[in-house]
Amino acid sequence: MHLFIDNHTPLIYHIDMLKKMASSASIWIITFTLTAVLFFVMLFLTIILFPFDRKRKIVHAQCFWWAGAVVYSNPYWTLRVSGLENIDHKKTYIVVANHQSLADIAVIYFTRMQFKWVAKAALFKVPFIGWCMSLARHIKLARGNFGSIKKVYREAAGWLRSGVSVLFFPEGTRSGTDEMGDFQNGAFKLAIKEGVPILPISISGTRDTIPKGSWMFETKVVGVMKVLPPIETAGFSPADFSRLRDITRSAIGSS
Repeated sequence: MHLFIDNHTPLIYHIDMLKKMASSASIWIITFTLTAVLFFVMLFLTIILFPFDRKRKIVHAQCFWWAGAVVYSNPYWTLRVSGLENIDHKKTYIVVANHQSLADIAVIYFTRMQFKWVAKAALFKVPFIGWCMSLARHIKLARGNFGSIKKVYREAAGWLRSGVSVLFFPEGTRSGTDEMGDFQNGAFKLAIKEGVPILPISISGTRDTIPKGSWMFETKVVGVMKVLPPIETAGFSPADFSRLRDITRSAIGSS
């Protein structure tokens, strides 16, 4: 038996690694810079438009260009979007999406909808991205705090009544596998109570967009977002929240 060793392999490997490191560093720098610019733009508009943009719609809309810039500046990411025709921008929805990655935040802005996130309070403390969420008046949820949960639903109901959609990740946290977690009940109880339709959104492929345990991007990832037809709640009684929850979860899971 003869063993042949390619003396160039180590050099090629190191060159490849250096390229990945340089590319990954560039992606993070660009993303950080874009997010910092977004914050200062949103802050400026919040100040000058304060009397005229109380719902922060113009401020929120700045995230549309930010999301496009973040996604398209990353050569490792490809995003496929479908179902935008299912959105009536004149209507108010409770938007329900499954959750795989922090990248889902950028992905959902491709709907170009006006909405308020319900997001854990810790996320609002993250430099720039969390500050942007505060400027846009998204809804803070302190997990495990019953008083906070009640406050979230009062605030969400207020936004719905003022004509602004509210977005929930009903799994409560990012799923650790390709399987969706169980859906919590709150979004569906609220939808029935306020008489607004559910707008289901299915997200897949984003789990690996942000490297786990490393700062380097190494593989190309295709993310897919599908906006599904709205589910009307007019025929549901308050006791039917679990049926609405299961219908929504089934729609997202089978899309």
